[in-house]
Amino acid sequence: MNAESLKRAMAQISAVMNENREYLVELDSRNGDGDLGISMSSGYQAVKDYLATSEERDLGILLKNCSSVFNEAAPSSLGTITSFALLGMAKALRKKEECTLEELADAMAAGLQMIMDKAGSKPGEKTILDALCPAVEALKQNSGADTKTAFELAAKAAAEGSESTKEMRSVHGRAAYYGDKSIGLVDGGSVVGKLIFEGIYTAC
Repeated sequence: MNAESLKRAMAQISAVMNENREYLVELDSRNGDGDLGISMSSGYQAVKDYLATSEERDLGILLKNCSSVFNEAAPSSLGTITSFALLGMAKALRKKEECTLEELADAMAAGLQMIMDKAGSKPGEKTILDALCPAVEALKQNSGADTKTAFELAAKAAAEGSESTKEMRSVHGRAAYYGDKSIGLVDGGSVVGKLIFEGIYTAC
């Protein structure tokens, strides 16, 4: 990855979020406040716009700035969590203008660790982590493959992880108030995680 491929990936993620905006609103309305599609669409659009005008090449600086831009454009719980992930990646890729697939997978893992540390969450709790964690693990396991194949497998793992949240009980945020009623519903945040990897795979 370099600055140009980061721009392509974020642009594609933004497009996927815009396409699924109303679907995410619908999902979030079932056991949340219904702003998920709006915040994700706004956040990734802001990141796309920032990257389109930036001449910075340092991936760490770019991702750090993306974190700030996203947090400002998407003032929501998942917006903050996304900002944590971007910041964790930024620290891992500090002073690098390009990175290998293995280094990118490690940076994504660092981003997930920052989410878990800051939000006090972990996989199995019906959140975005249930899509992101298996996706990043698949990426790490296939980092020796070509980029397209690796992200195809990661996107598949993210989709399967998201689907698995139907069997889980919500324990975080407003959805936690629904308790057992949340079982049987796919988690909106996990769908966002699935869409992120769909976007990256499409960009590949």
